[in-house]
Amino acid sequence: MQHECIPQAVLGSDIICQAKAGMGKTAVFVLATLQQIVPTAGEIQCVVLCHTRELAFQIEREYQRLSKYMPDVKSRVFYGGVNIKGDIEALKTEVPNIVVGTPGRIMDLVTIRKVMDLSKVKHFILDECDHMLNEVDMRKTVQMIFKETPVEKQVMMFSATLSTEVRGTCRKFCDDPMEILVNDEAKLRLHGLSQYYVSLTEQEKNRKLNKILDDIEFNQVVIFVSKTQRARELSKLLKDCMFPSICIHSGLKQEERIERFKAFKDCNERILVTTDLFGRGIDIERVNVVINYDFPDNSDQYFHRVGRAGRFGTKGFACSFVSTDEDKRVFDEVQSRFAVEVPALPDQLESSSYMA
Repeated sequence: MQHECIPQAVLGSDIICQAKAGMGKTAVFVLATLQQIVPTAGEIQCVVLCHTRELAFQIEREYQRLSKYMPDVKSRVFYGGVNIKGDIEALKTEVPNIVVGTPGRIMDLVTIRKVMDLSKVKHFILDECDHMLNEVDMRKTVQMIFKETPVEKQVMMFSATLSTEVRGTCRKFCDDPMEILVNDEAKLRLHGLSQYYVSLTEQEKNRKLNKILDDIEFNQVVIFVSKTQRARELSKLLKDCMFPSICIHSGLKQEERIERFKAFKDCNERILVTTDLFGRGIDIERVNVVINYDFPDNSDQYFHRVGRAGRFGTKGFACSFVSTDEDKRVFDEVQSRFAVEVPALPDQLESSSYMA
């Protein structure tokens, strides 16, 4: 994917790219935009939009890392949940060349506060574009921001899952884009990832989770649940059982969310309990185990969740708890859509199958 994308991206071509999780889509647009930008004081030249604050934080951190020896290139992240006065003051003090953020906060700064000028933008990027374009309210916000940028610019869109309908929407933003699409969804499978399921009742989940964490070897684990309250309760239960757990969910203040995210990303914490807040895009290289404590609502969600492990072709382990008829229906859809047969979790598991 990078081999195909980067040469065209560096030449300024519009791009619609679909590739399986963990293949380095972020690096494509970060490297391509850094290669093209000629930093000019007071000009925002690149806008990157994504659907969660943590993903925005992660992307901007990549820009900082890869522009370490480009001192004139300035980047900054903007998202909700923190006082907007800090963003306004920052824009008055120094206008970044690269803006990364969530659509709501960017739209507020551009169209309502009118403190962010996008008239010089040369690159417009949507990461996890299907999520933003599928949701009507978020799509309207993205369109409003898009209209504030010049007609002549490079547009790049990325995701691991792109339905036929969303592909059509993406094309409306682009001018004769280069398209890298996966029409055979079996090719989206993560071949280094060992996937299993456990059929059980709701009441049996906690005991089974404890047994799995006791039995397997892991670097870092992400456990997905359906609701904020369940994240809090399960994390507390794991701590009571002497597992080093933290939880991240939308109910936390933004500063606390970012602090916990940094602690987990820097491997200061080894087990993360979370909602679908972390289901897409978040790249933490040491995560080699994903557990769907609550089964996802659809096959897209399943694919993005388990993609947190086994990234860049490395080995990983994913286990999903199937406890209701709806869980079973979505599970069957996953196996059919991605042409994969997920076996039941065996009593004994060789660590070499999921540890690099």
